[in-house]
Amino acid sequence: MTEKKRVVALGFFDGVHLGHQALMKTARERAAALNAEPAVITFDAHPDAVVFGTEVPLLSTNAGRLELIRRVAGIEDVIVLHFDKSFMQTPWEDFIRSLVEDMGAVHLVMGHDFSCGWRGEGRAARIAAWCGEHGIGCDVVPPVLLDGVVVSSTYIRRLVTAGDMEEAARFLGHAYSVSDTVVHGYQRGRRMGIPTINFPIPAGVIVPRLGVYAARAWLPAGPVPAVTNVGVRPTFRDDGHVTVETNLLDFEGELYGADVRIDLLAFLRDEERFPSQEALAAQIHADIGSARRYFAKEGTAP
Repeated sequence: MTEKKRVVALGFFDGVHLGHQALMKTARERAAALNAEPAVITFDAHPDAVVFGTEVPLLSTNAGRLELIRRVAGIEDVIVLHFDKSFMQTPWEDFIRSLVEDMGAVHLVMGHDFSCGWRGEGRAARIAAWCGEHGIGCDVVPPVLLDGVVVSSTYIRRLVTAGDMEEAARFLGHAYSVSDTVVHGYQRGRRMGIPTINFPIPAGVIVPRLGVYAARAWLPAGPVPAVTNVGVRPTFRDDGHVTVETNLLDFEGELYGADVRIDLLAFLRDEERFPSQEALAAQIHADIGSARRYFAKEGTAP
């Protein structure tokens, strides 16, 4: 039993989009009123992947999702529970009771479509009724609509796979990003006079439309404008292995081993195979020009 009083936001929160942020804003406001700490309880695996055995390509890694909750939603206390078949079969009342007794929950906040417990029987309305009977506060947050469209992770995944990063950012409330640790590549960009930083698309994360993007790289020293290729580099090889290859426009230095976040801002062109390394280098320089024009037009370059 913890002594800490928490207002708990419940959900998986893939992408931490505008709907999730509305829910977490409610949690922060309730916590302030109750002199409690806002907290998020989430899971290490998407429930659909465990319950239905279906693959769910996520908008970010677990680590990326936690970073978004803290950076975008402003909640530092994030608890990640292990979601497996045993957890799936837990009666929903036992799970909710554990939040109160073991985690100090004095108020719960969840989306209208939240459910938990065996067969998903712990639906939001049922949980709210239980909370009322046990003296626990509860908010069930309605869906958030943007231009008449319900903001959802499923819809945003479709935008990302289509390469529509500007629309995805509107529904997310922040730029869509990929992040990882910079690894050594094949040094081909460096040999062409266009050095890049590289990392693979993390396992389990959705693959954006293959192609070239105006991007912003968040380095340990701060943000810099960039051009990013998401793809298989078909001019050199095509083994289906998707990588994120980024040319930093205003930066010189080594970043191997550094954790870097790349915001994909606008789609510039599809990935294509070029007849020679020289033709590819010429196109990369053209892409850099396109990216600089994008930043000049948007006024968003660091």
